[in-house]
Amino acid sequence: MATLETTTSLRPAVPAHRDANVLRWLTAYTASLVGDTVYFLALGWSVQKTAGPTEVGLVMAAGALPRAVLMLGGGVVADRLDPRRVILGSDTLRCLLILSVAAAVALTTPALWLLVAVALVFGAVDALFVPAVGALPPRITSPDQLARVTGLRSLAMRLSQIAGPPIGGLAMGLGGPAVAFTVAGGLFALSLPLLLSVRIRPLDSPDDQTTPDDQTMPDNQATPDGPGTARAELLDGLRYLRRHRLLGPLVLVGAICELGLTGTLNVGMVLLNAERGWGPSGLGLIVACFGAGAAASAALLAVAGWLPRAGLTMATTLLLGSLGAGAMGVVPALWSAAVLAAFVGLSAGVFGSLDGALIQTTADPAYLGRATSVVMLTTVGLAPLSYPLVGAAIGAWGAAPVFLGCGGLSCLGAAYALASPTVRRAELPRR
Repeated sequence: MATLETTTSLRPAVPAHRDANVLRWLTAYTASLVGDTVYFLALGWSVQKTAGPTEVGLVMAAGALPRAVLMLGGGVVADRLDPRRVILGSDTLRCLLILSVAAAVALTTPALWLLVAVALVFGAVDALFVPAVGALPPRITSPDQLARVTGLRSLAMRLSQIAGPPIGGLAMGLGGPAVAFTVAGGLFALSLPLLLSVRIRPLDSPDDQTTPDDQTMPDNQATPDGPGTARAELLDGLRYLRRHRLLGPLVLVGAICELGLTGTLNVGMVLLNAERGWGPSGLGLIVACFGAGAAASAALLAVAGWLPRAGLTMATTLLLGSLGAGAMGVVPALWSAAVLAAFVGLSAGVFGSLDGALIQTTADPAYLGRATSVVMLTTVGLAPLSYPLVGAAIGAWGAAPVFLGCGGLSCLGAAYALASPTVRRAELPRR
C-alpha cells in the first residue's frame, strides 16, 4: 500500500489533464461524487417507503443543516491538517456509515429517526470533506495548472450528475435501497486507495497575492506559522479574506451570483416550465441544454488551462449569463428558452471556473481551506434559502418579473466586479 510521504518533485512536465498524479486524484473525487448521488437517491427511496412526502423532504434537507453550520470549521481543519488526510478520513467515515445503513436496510425496515440521524452525520462529515477538496489542488500540481484542475473538477461534477442517477436507479432496481447503499459505500471505498497513491508537493505562497496591508494581523491572532485556537484561526481566515484586495471581491461576487441565479435555475425553471405548459420533455430539454453549456465551459478551461484577461472575462461572462437568465423568463417559445439555457450554462460555467481558479491561484495555500469553506457556505448554506422565496414570488407575480429580478441581482455582482480595477486586471499564472 502506498504511504503518505511528501515529494518535492511534483511540478508536472505535462498538462494536468495528462498528469497521472492529478488523474488519480480526479478519479477518486469523481467516485466520491457519484457515491454522493447514489446515496441521496437511496436515502430518499428509503424514506418514502417508511413515511410520507413531507418526511421525505425533511430528511433530504436534514443533511444541509450540519453541512452549513460546520462548513467554516471544516475550513479550519483543512488548513490545520493535511487536506488529503482529512479527505481520506471523511471518505472512510462515509464508507463505514453507508455500509452500516445498507446492512440495516437489508435486515429490517429502518425507522425514520435512523434515516434522519444518517442524514445529519453525513452532512457533518461533508463539512470536513468539501473544504479539504478545495485545499488539496495546490499540493498536487503547480500553480500554472490550477485553472486546468478547476476545469477538471467541474467536469467531474457534471459527470457525476449524469452517471449517478442511472447507477443508483439500476442498483435499486436490482435489490432495492440496500444494494444502492452498498454501491454508494463501495464507491467511497474505491476512492481510498487512489487517494493514498496521490503524491503531495510542498506549498509555496503565491508571489503577488497580498499587499503589506493584506499581511498585517493583530499580534493576538493565529498566523499560518503558528496555529492558535480554532476560533482564532477562523476569525483570522475571515479577516484575511476581508482585507485581501482580490479574494474579498471574488468571494462577494460569487455569493451574489449564487443568490441571484441558484434559485432561478432550480426552482424557477420548474415553475417557468409549468407556467408555459412545455411539459416534462420541455423541462428535460432545458436542463440538458444548461448542463451541456456548463460541461462545455469546464472542458474549455480543462483543455486550454489558461485564458487571457481572466478577471475581465470572468466579470463579462457573469454579466452575459445574468442577462440570459433574466431573458429566459420572458421568451415565449421552448426552443428559445433552450438556447438561452445553453448560453447561460456556458457563461455561468466560464464565470464559475475562472472565479474558482483565481481563488485557487491567489489565496495563500495556508488559508485555502478556510477560503473554500466560505465560498461553499454561500452555495450550500445561503443560496438554498432563496428556493422558497423564488417559489413564493413566482406564485404571486409570475415567472417573468422574478426571472428579471433575479437576473438583475446577479448583474449587480457583475457590475461590482467590472467596477473593481483589481478584479479586472486579475490574471491566471502561465508557464
